[in-house]
Amino acid sequence: MASDYDATEFVDTDFQTHKSPNAGSANADPLRAPTREEVDSKVAETQRRLADLKRAQEDLERERASLEETRRRQMEFQSGRQEMVHHLTRGLGLLEEAEFSARRDAEGMAKALADFRDALSKVEAIREEGWTKETFGVELTRALTTLENARMEWNAARLKFPVLSGKSAEAEADVATSKPAQALTNLRFGELCKVGLALTWPLAVVALLALGIFLAILFRR
Repeated sequence: MASDYDATEFVDTDFQTHKSPNAGSANADPLRAPTREEVDSKVAETQRRLADLKRAQEDLERERASLEETRRRQMEFQSGRQEMVHHLTRGLGLLEEAEFSARRDAEGMAKALADFRDALSKVEAIREEGWTKETFGVELTRALTTLENARMEWNAARLKFPVLSGKSAEAEADVATSKPAQALTNLRFGELCKVGLALTWPLAVVALLALGIFLAILFRR
């Protein structure tokens, strides 16, 4: 009988071992020293990864700068909106009040103009040359009453509208602020000393107390 077939009888183990020098690199010894080619490959790979990381960092820096600019603009928008809402609301209130005051003054001026025209027409309507001896007393009383009413209208309007007295609101304010200075310039030297003492005596008392305390501490030593 023929013997059993053995496949290993026709395999040259030496040829298989030396056939491919790199055949065993896949199963290389992990404890062996790396070759120059492997080190160069690792260096190249590391440089490539560093370049990728640098590009990623630059992209993140640009993104961060863009986000910071967006945040700055948002903050500027919010603060600007709040500021303008405050200013415009306040401005509306002030202008509405000023408009109301101006309208009220204009209405008062219109009424004063109408009263002035009426009073002027009544004064100009007085014709004393037409008075007779019998009506002289009555006409004179009527004329004086008309003049008194016109004078009351004039005086009331002068109180409301300083322009009728030849003054403006700014001039009155300047006069009011200059009155204290004028009052001081009219005082004598002795009266000015009294005023100065009345204004500075609290400081003098404090200074005297501080001096007394200092002397008492000095004598105790």
